[in-house]
Amino acid sequence: MKFSQADPGRIYIIRLEHGDILHECIERLVQKENVKAASLSFVGGVDKGSVLIIGPEDREASPVIPMELTLEDAYEATGTGTLFPNEKGEPVLHMHLACGREKQTITGCVRKGVKIWHVGELVLRELTNSTAIRKLDKTTGFALMEP
Repeated sequence: MKFSQADPGRIYIIRLEHGDILHECIERLVQKENVKAASLSFVGGVDKGSVLIIGPEDREASPVIPMELTLEDAYEATGTGTLFPNEKGEPVLHMHLACGREKQTITGCVRKGVKIWHVGELVLRELTNSTAIRKLDKTTGFALMEP
């Protein structure tokens, strides 16, 4: 385990609009507001055509080859995530959503493009005095958070 400490900063209450792309909107907002690190929570709807990363094709492969799933309808969703800068200082969101429709739930990462379906509510909690960054891990191909 690795860890560091940060302090609480500003809190943003965000409503995303129908058709907004979740990760693009968040990354654009934090660049505008100069937020370097944050934790996030989401509740709302995600639309048909949204793409989730739903796991590795082969858990033993190196580098990891991600599986993608395109949603075929609108889903209710809830999720949580973190935001830290990459090695170039650019904000990078890592967020997972659980998306449900009828008796089916699909969980995955939003980095390929999740579209909002009518309602998208976020609470973004800024983390100040954070030393954490995302560094590319050559073995997995993941941008791993280094505290």
